[in-house]
This record gives sequence, structure tokens and C-alpha cells, in this order.
Amino acid sequence: MKNFREDLKYVGKPVPRVDSYEKILGVAEYTGDIELPGMLHTKLVLSPYAHAKIKAIHTEKARKASGVVAVAVGDDFPFRVGLYVNDRNVLARKKVRWAGEPVVAVVAETLEQAYEAAELIEVEYEPLQPVLDVRDALKPGAPLVHEELGEYAHSPAFHPIPGTNIASRFTLKKGDVELGFKQSDVILENEFMMPQVSHVPLETHTSIGQYMPDGKIKIWTSAQSPFTVRHILSVSLGVPEHKISVYVPYIGGGFGGKAGINFEPLVVMLSKMAGGRPVKLELTREEQFITAPVRQGLYAKLKTGVKRSGEIMAEKILYVYDAGAYADYGVNVGRAAGYSCTGPYYVPNVETESLTVYTNHPWGTAFRGFGHFEFLWAIERQMDLVARELGMDPVEFRLKNALLPGKTTPTGEVLREDAGRIDECIRAVASRIDWGKKPVAAAGKPRGKGIAALWKAPAMPPNASSAAFIKFNEDGTAELLLGITEIGQGAETALAQIAAEELGLPVEKIKVVPFRHTDVSPYSWQTVASRGLFMDGRAVQMAARDAKNQIFDIASQVLRVSKEDLVLSDERVHVRGRPEVGLELRQLVNGYVYPNGNVVGGPVIGRGFYSAARLTYLDPETGQGYPALKWTFGAHAVEVEVDPDTGMVKVLKLVSAFDIGKAINPAIVLGQAYGGALQSMSLGLLEGYFYDEKGRMLNPNLTDYKIARASDIPEEHEVIIIENPQLDGPFGARGIGELSMLSVETAIANALYDAIGIDLKNLPITAEYIWKHIQAKKEKIPVEAVT
Repeated sequence: MKNFREDLKYVGKPVPRVDSYEKILGVAEYTGDIELPGMLHTKLVLSPYAHAKIKAIHTEKARKASGVVAVAVGDDFPFRVGLYVNDRNVLARKKVRWAGEPVVAVVAETLEQAYEAAELIEVEYEPLQPVLDVRDALKPGAPLVHEELGEYAHSPAFHPIPGTNIASRFTLKKGDVELGFKQSDVILENEFMMPQVSHVPLETHTSIGQYMPDGKIKIWTSAQSPFTVRHILSVSLGVPEHKISVYVPYIGGGFGGKAGINFEPLVVMLSKMAGGRPVKLELTREEQFITAPVRQGLYAKLKTGVKRSGEIMAEKILYVYDAGAYADYGVNVGRAAGYSCTGPYYVPNVETESLTVYTNHPWGTAFRGFGHFEFLWAIERQMDLVARELGMDPVEFRLKNALLPGKTTPTGEVLREDAGRIDECIRAVASRIDWGKKPVAAAGKPRGKGIAALWKAPAMPPNASSAAFIKFNEDGTAELLLGITEIGQGAETALAQIAAEELGLPVEKIKVVPFRHTDVSPYSWQTVASRGLFMDGRAVQMAARDAKNQIFDIASQVLRVSKEDLVLSDERVHVRGRPEVGLELRQLVNGYVYPNGNVVGGPVIGRGFYSAARLTYLDPETGQGYPALKWTFGAHAVEVEVDPDTGMVKVLKLVSAFDIGKAINPAIVLGQAYGGALQSMSLGLLEGYFYDEKGRMLNPNLTDYKIARASDIPEEHEVIIIENPQLDGPFGARGIGELSMLSVETAIANALYDAIGIDLKNLPITAEYIWKHIQAKKEKIPVEAVT
């Protein structure tokens, strides 16, 4: 199946991003740029302990310090917030749950005064035994991070277990897993791990709150989900939503870390304490590392049964996500991993338990890939290990078990015929990397090749929806109003192209309103889950068609023809087959005015929405149901070179293939692919939170917390765009979204075995980590013995 539209003028073209100039010239407004009359500033006092009771807080000196307006402690805000589990305090109450948790907030006239006053605060703690490993957290008698878990309100889709550290338990059962293992010729078990990591956005978390004297609330914030911020704040404070206004300007990166709700409740309540003056909180880079939410860590245990011929017969899976101190968003990460658990493969018999578990680490939230990066590390490493056990080529093994249209997913959903083709992705990257041709070592540096596949569906409730508005100006130009936020993914540009295609209007004559404001912007559930292009794209299509219908209503009266005989193109409405008989768009969009002053129609405002269709809640025992709006597939193949003297890995060539239905903007797709791949390499080879024995982060800065740089970009990166359209997507598109950063690190790990014969099961694969494995293999000693 290939693209079903070849007559497109704007869709499918590499249109420059609509937000380029403002960002390049430095005139784009971010939350940190906003200064309001009478604005105050906040400094947080953070816990030095990972787990401790708060015995006393002495704030007297700080309250008397110069410029201090208010000092707040947890008991000042006796309510919790949370998206899926209502477990999070605004400031720590009774005890602290991670080293870095905010305990006190100081509000002052200047930031310097807030800093100085914060130094005067003394907190007395009684240290408690911290839980620093999810495996320990699951043991009987482990210290409880949340003794009150049974009291927390939560969405019915999640299943906390009171009296334990399990914030939510997701179970999935398909077929008969024990029978599947009995029918297997080979059974292989392995364990895999990866740590928590930071989102590292260029812009740290920044929020401004103002609690007005009349009870209305205003928020300016760097947030991915303004409507979610409004809703959760409304529920938590008991304030009607129409009294809460959330304004989101340009966002300096999010990667999931600015989804849900973060520090907005704190600044709002501090404003109330300060008599209604606006209060600003802008995290430093160190605070971003230790205080802001992180990506969850993962421990995975897989048991796979296969026939000698290569068919997977059964898989038993345990995923344990390290939620850290709070799991209000993290529980949905565990759920998404649970129903996508097998990766892009058909497995007839599956039994999965996906746990989201509290520890005394920083609190976890959404992260690009939403749990898929983590569990695909385990799945794609396991695929290579099983293939080797069988003596089968890893590509052949993947193709033999590829999840193709007509086969069932882990939740029992029959994969639709237009869902995309993982087999085409695998074959494409294998071909372009010259799979099967052994690379030759150069200058004593071994080389190897590896492959890994991937898939993802949006993790969202069945009733998620998006809306869009299109309105016109007197000169016939248009403005597109969206609810989805632009966090760097290029959504605004792609959605403008969709509107342009539907309206026959050049992209440069459509202005995408560059901010989101819950008072005036149309609703969109959240900017997460790789759903934006698909769902908001459909909403934009409906809005454009609604506007076009109104325009045709007016034009048909003026031109005295049926609406069905009209065509809109090149900023003009004309009679089909009679292009000389028509009207300029500008003559119609605010109503047509006859020479005598009579008017037909009025201002055209297009409205559109899209709600996910035919999705269901999942069975709480078996996980069966229909969770996926769409499944998107991809694969990566790499060739790497290893320096055995240093352990340094160099990616010589990376080939990526994605079946995205239709590339609305190929240039943006390439940008996503390049950036996503580098982020995947960074997470796999460099990044990770490291703690001391007391749970304090050891690398809370960009000197010790390494991220990829320009020098780490692969020497060659080829991106293959496969376009098998999904018929209900906007112009057949599924979007690439988070898909671009999945599994590159696993392909590299698989290539490292090919290069140096080392099996790696834990991330990050740092140079030191690789060097130790090389030395251990050379000296035939355990890795732990290498110094």
C-alpha cells in the first residue's frame, strides 16, 4: 500500500518551520522573559535526605529578612495534586521522600533576597531508611515510601496496592503462557536495567502564578499541557475551571518533563499568601536535576520460549519502573509499557506484569517514548540473545516473528490492514547497512553491526480529543488556533500545511497563533504520546472544511450555483470548469458586500474536533482491549567502531526507517530522526542518575551529567521514510513523534557484541563500562574485579 494522494500542493513539502525566525532571532517570548508589575521571586529550600521525618522547621529569621514577603511550608497547603494518582504534596509534609524535595518556599521582592533568606531557614530531620532500588522496594518489610497509599484518589485505570510500594500494577494475559513454554524447544531468561535520567530541556521549569483578590487565578508557565494544568488545579483547589487562566508562551523543550502538572500549584498558592502579587519560580540547572521530575528507571526480567525453527511461542515479562518519590504520572508509563510489552512482534502466549514502584529517588514522569525506550531495550536485546541461542540471523529472527496486519497485538487487537509494516522497516535498514557483510577492523579498532526494531502507540485515555479554530482576516489571510503546544516537534508547521492544503491557501498566509491560552485556545488533551499530528491534524482538517463550507455557502448565493459546483484554490472560489467565474477569497471571508451595501453571510470561523474512535478501557485482569489509536513502526541498523584501549564507541553509520503513513513535512521528519537518534545515543551511552549510599545525586550538573554533543553525531545517518498511509489519518499520516529516539542504543549494544563479543544488559554503556568488560574478557575475570 502506497500513498493514495499524489495531487498535494503543500502537504508532503519541506516547508520552513513557521516558528523559525522568532527563535533564531531571539525574539520569541518564553516564560522566563515575562516580567509583571509587582512580581515576586521564589527560592526553594530542599531536603538533603532521601527519606526522613520532618521534626521542626524554623523560619523566624527568614521571615524577618530584608525583602521577604512570605515563607511557606507544607502544612500551609494541606492538599495533594496528581494526574492519575493524587499522591503529590505541593511542599513536603510530615516527611521527605527524596533528596531534593522542596520543603520550604521563600518569597521575596528580589531573587537575591529570597536566596539570602532561604539560607537562614533551619529544618530538623529524623533520617529514615531509604529505598534506593526497585527490587528492594518490592521485598516484604521494605520501608514504605507512602504509608497513606490506600487513601489516595486515583483513576480507575490504575491499581495501587496499599501497604506496599507498588503505585500501580498492570497485568496482561494472552493465550496460555505455560502451554507455550511446553511447546518451546528453547527457553531463555535474562534481566536488564537502566537508571533514571533527566529531560535536560534548554529551558528549565519556570512558572508564574497570581491568585487574584476576586478568586480568579492566572498562570504563566512553560507547560506541555495547559488544559491539564487548569483541570488538576481546579480539582485540587475546588476552584471552577472558568476562573483559572493558563497562558503558555514559547516552550524551550519539554520531552515529556513539562507534561501533567508541575510547580504551578506552588506559585499560585504562594501568590495567595503574598496578597495576590504574581510570584515567579525559575529553577536553576542544578535544581532542574534534583528537584524537577525525571524519566523513570527500569528493571526488566524476560523469559522467552521459541521453536528451533524460530517462532516465538511464549513470553513471560516483568517490568518494574522506578517511579521515584511520586507516581502521579508515572503509573501511566508502566501501563503503556504493559500493553505494548512484546515490542513489534507476534507472540501468541504472553503473561506480563508491569509495576510502577515508589523509591526514594526523584519523582518520575513522562519522557519522550513514554516507557517504550526503556522496555524496548530489554526486548530488542533479548531478541538478539535468543537468535544467537538458536544460531539464527537476528534479522531473519525478527522478520519471522514480525507483527504484521491481521495478527494480534498483546491486548488481542487485530492489527489493521493499513497499520504500517515493521517488516519493510527491518528489510530497509538491513539492506542499507549491508547486513551480512562483516565489517573489517581499522587501525586495531574492531567494528560490528547491529539492528533493533521498535513500535509505539499513543498512551492516552479512550476519550482524548483535540480541537482547532480557523478564522480569517479582511485581506483573506487566516489564523490557526491550536490547543497542542509547540515544544520543538514542528507540529505548528505541519498543522499549518494541513490547513493550507484544505483551504487552497499558501502556508505563508496562515498564521499559527504562537501561544496557548485556556481562555481562548481550543481544547487539546495533552501534548504527549505522539498523538498531536494525527489527532490535531484531523481537527484542523475538520475546521478547514467547516470554514470552506461556510465560504461556499456565501459564494453559492453570490454566484448562483450549487455549493457542489464550487472550487477553492489559490485564494479564489470559482465555478468548477469555469475558472473565470469566481470571487477572491478576501471578498467572502467576512461576508460578501454587494455594490448597494447589502451583505450575504458574515465572518467565517471554522471549528473542528477529533476524538479517538473505538478505543476501550483494558480488562483489569487480562489487559485485553483496544488502547491504540495507531501503531507506528520503525527500525535502526548501525555500524560501530570500538577503541579497545579506551572503550570509546564511534557510530560510523546509522540507518533509520520509519513507516509514518505520510510525511506531512519531510524536512521536519528528518530533523526529528536526526535529533531523536542522537538523544537515544546520549541516553544509551552517556546519561544516568548516580547516587551515593544515602540517595543523594552525585552528578547534578552538566559537567558530571554527560549528554551528547555535536561531536557524537554519527558520521553518516541515512533516514528512510516509508509511506504506507493509515486511511483515517490526516492525508494518511501517523506522525513520527517519539518514535525517532527509540532503540538506537539497543542497535549499538547489539553491534558491540558483533564487534567485541560482549553482551551488555545495563545502561548506560559508558566508555568505562565497555573498557571494563573488554579487560574482564581479556583477563578472564569478573567485571567487578576490574579496576
